[in-house]
Amino acid sequence: MYLTKEEQRMLDGEEGYAVRKSMEILVALGEIYGAERLIKVGSVQVAGVSYHNLGDAGLEFLNELAKDGKVKVLTTLNPAGMDLENWRQLGISEDFAKKQEMVIQAFEKMGILVSCTCTPYLIGNLPRYGEHVAWSESSAVTFANSVLGAKTNREGGPSALAAAFVGKTPCYGLHLDENRVPDIHVKVEATLTKFSDWGALGYAIGKKAENKIPYITGIRDAEVDELKSFCASVVTYGAKPLFYMEGITPGAERWPVPKDTVTVEQRDIQEAYDHINDEVSDIDFICIGCPHCSIKEIAEISCLLEGKKIAANTEFWVATSRSVKQLADKRGYTAVIEQAGGKFACDTCMAVAPLKGRFKALATTSAKGCFYSRQNGMKTKMGSLEECIEAAVTGKWR
Repeated sequence: MYLTKEEQRMLDGEEGYAVRKSMEILVALGEIYGAERLIKVGSVQVAGVSYHNLGDAGLEFLNELAKDGKVKVLTTLNPAGMDLENWRQLGISEDFAKKQEMVIQAFEKMGILVSCTCTPYLIGNLPRYGEHVAWSESSAVTFANSVLGAKTNREGGPSALAAAFVGKTPCYGLHLDENRVPDIHVKVEATLTKFSDWGALGYAIGKKAENKIPYITGIRDAEVDELKSFCASVVTYGAKPLFYMEGITPGAERWPVPKDTVTVEQRDIQEAYDHINDEVSDIDFICIGCPHCSIKEIAEISCLLEGKKIAANTEFWVATSRSVKQLADKRGYTAVIEQAGGKFACDTCMAVAPLKGRFKALATTSAKGCFYSRQNGMKTKMGSLEECIEAAVTGKWR
C-alpha cells in the first residue's frame, strides 16, 4: 500500500505510540483488503465502548493509547454499558460503574466527544453526501451509507479508533464506487401499517438479500425514524450495510435495477414477526430506543403515557442520547414519562448494557433490540409503540 511521506513518518513513530500503533492497524487492514492508499475521513464513530464488551484487556489497551493519543477528526462514541449519570437508578453495580467510568475517561483524554449514542447523525456528527467516514456501529454505518449517502465500511472498534488518531482509513470496500453497486432487486408488495413493520421488513429483506446490496422498490414514503429502524434491522439479519430505496434514499438513480429479483409479500412480514416474537404474555421489561430515540419518538411516548402508570414490577426504559434527553427535559416530555414511572437510559442501550439475568421478557419496537435481548436470555415481543405502552401499563402483551 502506498504511503505518503507524512504517513510513513507516522508509521515510523514520529508522532508517538498511539499514532504508530494506529498506522500499523490501518496498514495491516489495507494490505488484507488490497487497498492502494489511505484516504481522509471527515469523522469517526467508535464502537467497543461498553466495559461489558471490552473487559480489563480492552481497558488496558485504551489506557495505553490515551497516554499520548489525540484524535485528529470529529470522533463520537457508541453507547456505553450504563447511563453515565443515573446508573444506580437503572440497577448497575458499583463495580461495573467504576470500570465503565475508567473507559470513558480514557476516551475523553483522547479528545473524543463523550456522546455515547448509536445515532451520531442526530447529535451533530452528520457527514455530507459522498464524504468518507470511518464508523463502527452497524445501524449507524447503514444509515450513513444509505440514507445520508456517505461512504464507510463497518469498522471494528480498533480500526475506527486508529482512523481517528490518523485522520485516514484504507480505501477499500464501500469507499469504492465499484463496490457500492446494488446486486439484488427487492420488490416490496407488502403494506407497512405500523412502526415495527419496518423492523419486520428489515428482517425479511436481510434474509432474502444474503450479504448483498438491495435495490428496494415499492416503498412510497418513509420517515427518518422508520429508516433508522429499518437500517438497524436489515443489517442485523443479513444484508450488507448499504441499500438503495427508489425515490427515498440518494444514489438509487445512479444504478440500473438489478436483474436478480426477490419479492417481499405480506406473508414475509408476518413470518418476520413469527420469528422475532416468542410465546410469552407477562412482560417485565419494555425498552424503546434501539437505535436511540429521536426527540419526535420521545414526544410520542410522552403523549401515550400521559396520565398513566407503569405496572408494578415492570421496568420501562427510554434509551436515547443525553443531548436529545436535554431537549426532552425542556419540552416537558421527561417529566411526563418519569411521572408515569418510566426511566431514561441515556448513553446506553439494551444491546450493550449488562442485562443478562435481570429480565425475563422484553417488549420493544425494535427488531434489532429483540435480536440482542435474546442473547441476554430474554423472551421477546416486537410491536407498535402503542402496543409497547400498553404492555408497560398492564404488564401483559395482548
